[in-house]
Amino acid sequence: MRSALALLVVALTLLGATPRVAAQGYPSGTITLVIPLSPGDGADVAGRAMAEELAKLLKVAVVPVNRPGAGMAIGTDSVVKAKKDGYTILIAPNAAVVSARILNPDLVTYDPVKDLAPLAFAARTPVILTVKGDAPWKNLSAMVEFAKKNPGKVRAATVGTGSVGHFSVEMVNSLTGAGLTPIPFRGGGPAITALLGGHVEVAALSVGAASGHLKSGAMRGLVVSNKSPAFPEIPTMTELGYRHNLPGIWFAFYAPAGVPAEVMKVLLPAIEKVVKDPAIAARLAPLGMVQEYAPPEKVLAEIREEHRVLEEVAKKAGLIK
Repeated sequence: MRSALALLVVALTLLGATPRVAAQGYPSGTITLVIPLSPGDGADVAGRAMAEELAKLLKVAVVPVNRPGAGMAIGTDSVVKAKKDGYTILIAPNAAVVSARILNPDLVTYDPVKDLAPLAFAARTPVILTVKGDAPWKNLSAMVEFAKKNPGKVRAATVGTGSVGHFSVEMVNSLTGAGLTPIPFRGGGPAITALLGGHVEVAALSVGAASGHLKSGAMRGLVVSNKSPAFPEIPTMTELGYRHNLPGIWFAFYAPAGVPAEVMKVLLPAIEKVVKDPAIAARLAPLGMVQEYAPPEKVLAEIREEHRVLEEVAKKAGLIK
């Protein structure tokens, strides 16, 4: 009996040690980088660029896998439920961990604060509220003044209900009382066509989508979520004296919560180095993305604060109860 108990203790000890031993040899095989969006999306292009550099640093294959659907919940949830061994990680925009959870709690069953371990903040894509180049409003205050005097007359194109652009329009309404009417479109292209064709008066677009039209003068930017190096003259809401900025698009890396510390000691510095790489910044710039590294605790703080602010905006706009 004593021998059997002793063998059981040894077996349990070995089983308990296995994850640690495996972690110490990390990485020894292919790492899957889940991208919860379709191929060709900005996050997809950025994720693939960073995966290439991460593979060079870690000396293993880092394979991007697109898992779109359900407002990015499908891909994100697959990482939440993946093995906690560091061989499945995620790069996702803030909509996957903030706005999707606010608007679709039935689809988004994970809690990003509890179920995901942030690895690094990677980049931002400014969102710009734009009008046609020949619009009568030269700045945000003029557009807001007109909208207040003409209820329902200023329609604002977004790339879909619940998108960051939609929340940007509702943020403007919340802060200024403008009463803009959000009109959802399936993507930036249709939203741009609607604006330039005069079917809407305003459009909330990523700087990458709007860039060419802003440079040509076909569009004018009224306000931007965060400063864009390409368009430094466009102000943010806080620069105009408001208490919140528009919710721009940002991207971060995550692992499933509970990944061993030994794995994190390898992943964290490697991803930090990739995110800070000037070559990556050069590849992101044409997409309208601004390289920006921040450590895990800053990512968590951003998630919590953005969730608090956007939930308040969503309630005020009647998007949720």
